[in-house]
Parts: sequence; structure tokens; C-alpha cells
Amino acid sequence: MKVLIPTPLLSYTKMREVEAGGATLRELLADLDRQYPGLRFRVIDEQERMRPHMRFFVNKVQVFDLARPLRPTDSVVLVQALSGG
Repeated sequence: MKVLIPTPLLSYTKMREVEAGGATLRELLADLDRQYPGLRFRVIDEQERMRPHMRFFVNKVQVFDLARPLRPTDSVVLVQALSGG
């Protein structure tokens, strides 16, 4: 499925849009990490939780569960939240 990558993670993928597979969001992130080593750690912490500054969208709907089932036709977008004052 198509995965859109946020600008801060382009150093891993070198492309804004990549292909990855998985039956769940967790599996998709594992596939991305297989293809682009180190990427997963930037979005998932040591306790297997989504990092607070990352947002995950499947078909334009925000997802909060790594066990969220995915279909090959889904579109996944990773977004890095901005902060500051």
C-alpha cells in the first residue's frame, strides 16, 4: 500500500511516497523498518507506543491503535506534529 512519509523522515526513505505491506499498522511499520532501517524507532518508542509527536492516518482517519487492520488498498499517512511557541 502507499505510505506518505513526513519531511523529517525523508533522510530514511529519500522519497515522499513509498510502498509497504502488512495486515496491521504494526506490521506495516515493521515492513517500513525492514526497507528503511531505523525509521520505525522514530515513530514508535521502546514500549511499542506511538511517539507523542507522530500522527497516523489511514484513509484520512486518524488511527491510535497499532493493531488497526489494514487492506492493500488503504492509504497511510505519517505526520509529524509541530510544536513550539
